[in-house]
Amino acid sequence: MAFDCGVFQKLKRARSVQEPKHLEGNTMTTANDDVTKSMASELTFRPPMTSENRVSKFCRSPDWSEFEGMYATDFLKSGGSQKMCRFLHEIADVLQQYLVKQKDRGGKVLDFHHPHQLREMMAHCLDIHESPRDLEQILSDCKETLKYCVKSGHPRFLNQLGTGVDIIGVAGEWLAATANSNMFTYEVAPVFTLMEEIILKRMRSLVGWEEGDGIFAPGGAVSNFYGVLMARHRTYPDVKRDGMIGIRQPVLFVSEQSHYSLRRAAGLLGIGTNNVISVKCDQRGKMITEDLEKKINLAKQDGKIPMLVNATCGTTVFGAYDPVEEIADICEKYEMWLHIDAAWGGSALLSRKHRHLLQGAHRADSLTWNPHKMMGVPLQCSAILTRHKGLLLAANQSNAAYLFQKDKLYDVTYDTGDKTVQCGRHNDIFKLWLMWRSKGDEGFEDQMDRNFELAKYLLGKVKEREGFHLILEEIEGPNVCFWYIPHKWRSLKREDIPDEDLHKVAPAIKARMMESGTVMVQYQPLNTMPNFFRVAISNMAVSTRDLDFLLDEIECLGRDLNL
Repeated sequence: MAFDCGVFQKLKRARSVQEPKHLEGNTMTTANDDVTKSMASELTFRPPMTSENRVSKFCRSPDWSEFEGMYATDFLKSGGSQKMCRFLHEIADVLQQYLVKQKDRGGKVLDFHHPHQLREMMAHCLDIHESPRDLEQILSDCKETLKYCVKSGHPRFLNQLGTGVDIIGVAGEWLAATANSNMFTYEVAPVFTLMEEIILKRMRSLVGWEEGDGIFAPGGAVSNFYGVLMARHRTYPDVKRDGMIGIRQPVLFVSEQSHYSLRRAAGLLGIGTNNVISVKCDQRGKMITEDLEKKINLAKQDGKIPMLVNATCGTTVFGAYDPVEEIADICEKYEMWLHIDAAWGGSALLSRKHRHLLQGAHRADSLTWNPHKMMGVPLQCSAILTRHKGLLLAANQSNAAYLFQKDKLYDVTYDTGDKTVQCGRHNDIFKLWLMWRSKGDEGFEDQMDRNFELAKYLLGKVKEREGFHLILEEIEGPNVCFWYIPHKWRSLKREDIPDEDLHKVAPAIKARMMESGTVMVQYQPLNTMPNFFRVAISNMAVSTRDLDFLLDEIECLGRDLNL
């Protein structure tokens, strides 16, 4: 049944669907489509082929017989450079074909198999052996791996906050991997260190800070960790040396819809997860500041130290933006650190239409921003920003003499490694820098505006469609949440449908969805609400017809549910 729905929809999409005028001619989507279509001819590192030859090449099984009996160690021998180039040409072809295929709306988002099935199907290439495998096998391994990967650049991949594939970002990731630079010192990463400084300064200026600091971290959870770490160091600087002994207990305040990483950070930093106090949210998912102040005063009465408030700008599920100005007033009143988790919603700062959602962000002490989400930068790319210059260094500095010597021939303030919890650090900056060069502020603004416009389009479609029930009829971020209501319950009001029954609907449809492979979208419960679907728009390849397809497919997959 699930697969039949996919076939049915493929036939249906032949209908003429007119894109709304304000979403026509999007430069970002067009640019990516043009690059994708021309990749086979422009990026193969070989003489141009005719279109007929190119189709034949993309469809045929590759002939890798020349690599039989050739090993990676041969690259280091005489004539190895020529062999290396031929090998990389073939790898480039494999990657190009994959990038082209994942843009194809007629192809699957995924070819799902259960773990035991996939292990059995890939048994010939999963295991590691004592003896090496030749390059023919290595090329085959690469192609086989991609065969079963989820196509996160597919126009109908809507499963996460960060979706889609930006070709310029991919090129940046390739170059960064080729350079293989460790970001801990200017000595080994001079160009990338300067790029990081420039981009961090640009991001801070968008927040509203003229001075400050920042670093790129391996994901928003680690960036949030840095926010809590800096707050603890400002409040208790001696803890770095002496530990959490003999001090009054610090407490953190987060909304009940905040990211779990704040609680994890409290556990890792010795504050304790029980000292993370949840603040109530209103029905839109925004922190209720009256409840915040009430709980701060209760903590003070218990002899604890209110240390940090986390405001979320772009919650994971609803995309809600906490009232930063009101929270900042409270933080100033009680002399608390204000951290903003804007991992998802921070990119609204790039848009003149939507940056008001973060009104007051300049009053925060630190802010998390993930370009790998709404900006579409390839994973991973997350920044922790702060207006307090020198605090990251003070909180983390270990003065490892073998690495961070003070008598180098250059300005050692460009050695960033001692202000991070890491030693080795991946180059996450080049792909973002390259994308910013290719788009400019204007291109990113257009991209952000389009994300919000597509979300409003989907909101309108869900609102008017029978069998779909919106969780929120007004949204802030580009998140749309809804229940699918099977036919047998459509004569009932939503509150008359048993939650325990409705809770089973989204997982059942998602299971069929994965088996059919035609589309992917997330579901989850929230507080006392039963499972519902959440669509977050960040995929640059998504169009209104893909959103129409999503609703059609959910309807088709759920039509015969018997729960």
